[in-house]
Amino acid sequence: MASNTLNESKQLATWYFTFAFILFGAQLLFGLVAATQFVMPGFLFEILDFSVARTLHINALVVWMVFAMFGSVYWLLPDETGINTIGIKMGKLLYWVFVAAIAVVVLVYIFVQVGPADQTTIWFIMEGREYIEAPRWADIGIVVVALGFVANLFLTGMKGKQTGIVTVLMADMIAFAGLYLAGMFFTDNISVDQYWWWWVIHLWVEATWEVFVGAIAAYGLITMIGAHRKVVEMWLWIEVAMLFGSGILGMGHHYFWIGTPEYWWEIGALFSALEPIPLVAMFVHVLYDWGKTQGAEEEAGNPASVINNKPAFTWFVLNAFGNFLGAGIWGFFHTLPQVNLYTHGTQFTSAHGHLAFFGAYATILIGMMYIAVQGKNNIKVLKNTKSSIWAVSMIAGGVMGMTVALTIAGYVQVLVSRAQMGATWAGYFDGQEGMWFAQGMDWRLIMGLVTFLGFALLAKDLLTTGKNPVHER
Repeated sequence: MASNTLNESKQLATWYFTFAFILFGAQLLFGLVAATQFVMPGFLFEILDFSVARTLHINALVVWMVFAMFGSVYWLLPDETGINTIGIKMGKLLYWVFVAAIAVVVLVYIFVQVGPADQTTIWFIMEGREYIEAPRWADIGIVVVALGFVANLFLTGMKGKQTGIVTVLMADMIAFAGLYLAGMFFTDNISVDQYWWWWVIHLWVEATWEVFVGAIAAYGLITMIGAHRKVVEMWLWIEVAMLFGSGILGMGHHYFWIGTPEYWWEIGALFSALEPIPLVAMFVHVLYDWGKTQGAEEEAGNPASVINNKPAFTWFVLNAFGNFLGAGIWGFFHTLPQVNLYTHGTQFTSAHGHLAFFGAYATILIGMMYIAVQGKNNIKVLKNTKSSIWAVSMIAGGVMGMTVALTIAGYVQVLVSRAQMGATWAGYFDGQEGMWFAQGMDWRLIMGLVTFLGFALLAKDLLTTGKNPVHER
């Protein structure tokens, strides 16, 4: 995907975006395999275990987003700092190290799958912690790559122009690299082990990633509609304060089951719901100001400015409200301890996870891919095509459909397995056999297929953008 019209930093960004998109497809593919096995347990029996398909689905999700995040930073750095990114040769080397490590890990997951219960498995097959199952050698490699990326960011940020966006990214990426370390050691006490595991899963994803999204949103709004930098950076700093505050305190809603003090329950449930608010406020404020400016320009007889990248803008707006729905609404209504007593470990959690990851992160990273495609092809105004409209509609509709189906399945589990039968093994199996639960799993699979078809259309649009004259009018 590299182009002679781009500087080296943006060329490297397109590499990251390309591999991220490949992993995005792998995530959806293995998700379909796991969803099919939930409905037809004999599917790929003794070829690919459900647990392995699920591991590949979840880990591909995390890794493709990390790749796209690195790509987003390499793309915006020259624009924000006014200089070429420093250490780009090291960045290219680390990219290939990262790609090679991920390829080896995926092959081991597929062809080895399980290992002995000793240090060999932890170091060379998988560590067994959900979301961060990567074997220890790959963990170390990821940290090395992340530290090299952080070094390039800091060297460039300190030498070039220091905008609020770059400053926030510099601070955030230290936490991004540092918090991952909390998942790299093992303790025999399951409560202590889970305590540190949640530091990675919650503080890494729900604090540092959310701050990252705020910085990318600020850059995107400036790039696409000429938003006032003071406005977006004001909300970005508010988001930093609320996310690092609410993210740290909000982590307490995970502590319900691992023996920590009870005061964490209410604190965690309350503050975890505050995380998406600043991002939504940024979009509302910026769009309100932009609308007023448009009206004033038209009244003065001047031509109104246009959104210079409509596909990206669509994904960015979807991010603001998808974040609010997935991370905020679906997160809040099942994390209150009085409710979580019944919903913990049910499909409610899966419903929240699907919509939150998609709404909070996938949307804005896809938007950044469109910004990169626009820059790579020197397109002044990038317009929507039928493929881009159908892609965003099918992907968003498919994920929302999966979320609703999983929510209904979770309701059956809560009603039957927990409330009626007291969380017994018999209750668990009765809940799994319920008609609404089974239909929920069927619809999850159907909506997953819709999402995958949307992904195919998205791939087509990203690959053909710039070759179709409709984009350049």
